Amino acid sequence: MVEAGVIFGRYQIFHLKHMEGVLAAKMRCNKLYIGITHPDIVAYAATSPLDVNGVTKRENPLTYFERMEMIQGALRDFGVKRKEFEIIPFPISQPDLITQYAPKEATYYMSLCTPWDEEKYRILQSQGLKTEVLWRRNSEEMGVTGKIIRELITEDKEWQQHVPRSVAEYIIEHGLDRKIRELNYLYVESSK
Repeated sequence: MVEAGVIFGRYQIFHLKHMEGVLAAKMRCNKLYIGITHPDIVAYAATSPLDVNGVTKRENPLTYFERMEMIQGALRDFGVKRKEFEIIPFPISQPDLITQYAPKEATYYMSLCTPWDEEKYRILQSQGLKTEVLWRRNSEEMGVTGKIIRELITEDKEWQQHVPRSVAEYIIEHGLDRKIRELNYLYVESSK
């Protein structure tokens, strides 16, 4: 077991597949740093053509703070002690800044499912960061995604079973389901 590990994602609705990756990484390290990419889509805008989801407010409806609180609640639900993790910004679109937020000596954990994941892997390697692939999956094996959950919310279909209980409660309590629907409506209207 290593001392420090890092895992990262957009977490534009932290769901059970995200939790699977976070817990797999946590099992390999004493302290896990959970990086939130695109903490601000203006300051940390997507710079790669493969980063198709790091661009619009519709694809990034949740703030850094909202995502941080959801992740904290979910980890608490799953019994991860607060002293065993930190949640940090993770500027994947500005790789030279990564170690401003995350420990350079940590092991960086990833799942490889898309061409964008492969590029992120190369980015970490180019920064001299030790990386470990948790698993490789094709798009059919990915399962639920944040985009699918946001679509279910927009269509007023069942979505709660795909997220930790505390995440569903947080989304409803803070009106984030309404926010997601409104952003989708605005996007559809502006596309007409």
